[in-house]
Amino acid sequence: MGLMPSFALQLLAALIAGGFTTLTASPFELWWLGPVAIGLLYIGLHTLSPAQAALKGWLYGVALFGSGTSWVYVSIHDYGYTGMPLAVFLTALFVAVLALFFAGTFWLYRRFFGPRWALLTFTGAWVLGEVLRTYLFTGFPWLLIGSSHVDSPLASWAPIGGVYLLSLLVVLTGTLGAELLRRQWWAVLPLAAIWLAPLALPNHWTTPASEPTRVALLQGNLPQLLKWTPDGQRVAANTYSNLTREVADDVDLILWPETALPMMEHQARPVLERVQSTLPLDVALMTGIVQLDEQNRYFNSVIGVGNVEGSYQKEHLVPFGEYLPLESVLRGAINFFDLPMSSFTKGASAQAPMQAAGVSIGNAICYEIIYPQLVARRAVDSEVIVTVSNDTWFGASIGPHQHLQMARLRALENGRYVVRATSNGITAIINPRGELVDRAPQFETTFLTGEFYAMEGLTPFTRTGSWPAWLLAGLLLLPGLARRR
Repeated sequence: MGLMPSFALQLLAALIAGGFTTLTASPFELWWLGPVAIGLLYIGLHTLSPAQAALKGWLYGVALFGSGTSWVYVSIHDYGYTGMPLAVFLTALFVAVLALFFAGTFWLYRRFFGPRWALLTFTGAWVLGEVLRTYLFTGFPWLLIGSSHVDSPLASWAPIGGVYLLSLLVVLTGTLGAELLRRQWWAVLPLAAIWLAPLALPNHWTTPASEPTRVALLQGNLPQLLKWTPDGQRVAANTYSNLTREVADDVDLILWPETALPMMEHQARPVLERVQSTLPLDVALMTGIVQLDEQNRYFNSVIGVGNVEGSYQKEHLVPFGEYLPLESVLRGAINFFDLPMSSFTKGASAQAPMQAAGVSIGNAICYEIIYPQLVARRAVDSEVIVTVSNDTWFGASIGPHQHLQMARLRALENGRYVVRATSNGITAIINPRGELVDRAPQFETTFLTGEFYAMEGLTPFTRTGSWPAWLLAGLLLLPGLARRR
């Protein structure tokens, strides 16, 4: 295939590609580096043995997650009560294990596919590898290569096929670009189709209601390490009560973030009812809260008072943060495995949308917003997506910016406003095109007021989910399999 760099150069290129992929995501947003990273991985890959390809893929994953999920160290060290040496070890272990997804993808690609249809089979293998990473061992769909294209010319594909279609097109762009470097001029035509077709795609798949809903998003900015102490509980109640009084007369809906009040629902009810008694009758108040049921099960939930019907219990929990895998073995081993509120029970998959301020609301608590299928299911029966989060765990890292970018992509995929209230940022209102309408500054005790519209209609992605993109990725593998036989 012409360009045949040495094995050592290919390994160096893999490390560079991993760094480039991190730079495609927020806060850097150099989305055009995505196809460049793919080209660096693709060139010369067919010359490697399966084991060599696996090493190349693993090094790419190490560079990607080592740079792109560096916030894991902040969560473990700063908020997990873990010393620096152990925090470094656990972070390195996290990165090394995640990188195995790319090692496995590259090994399988070289083991079962030859160079004949390489640009197609590599693309299909990559996307199916992302799908596997989304679901295996509860999943971690962070830094999918398509996620950074919410602002690129490819963004118009998102309401059609979601993030996996974006990933497929980014990878296909990279492989076609590598073919162009080999003077395969035919690659110009499919490249042009991928990047010019969005000009003919609809800009709007859903329609807004005639009147907006006025919303206030509260950001308490309370110290995470003090939050669950008695003093922290009093400060939280006073902070959110005072902020609510400031905005009560000008809005239809007030939203407090995830676990805004660091206490059980039955403890928080008197506070919420006292605040609700000061609100106009037509104003709805929603908040993230911890629920404790009669079976002594904890749920990470969203509830409401006033003009609110229903509640929501978080379905997709965060391993180690909200539940502990192998609990009988790990509980008590180190402080990190004894975090407060690390014994939650997952909510049901089928939950009716909440009703507040005359709007049907689909919920996604914190980490759930990064799961395309889950959010699409919520969007089917709702008119707006509300997400509450506690991004304090990220500290002053790049994590909150990446989290916000994925929330923006969920808005674009589903043609819905996403209204996002967080403990210390980034609190924001996102329109159905994935654009930031407004945002509050990080690390300040403040509120954000604005408007959103209840949206009617469904995008193709909301109707079908990710299955068409997954099927297309699978079909791209077939020519290579046939040739291999």
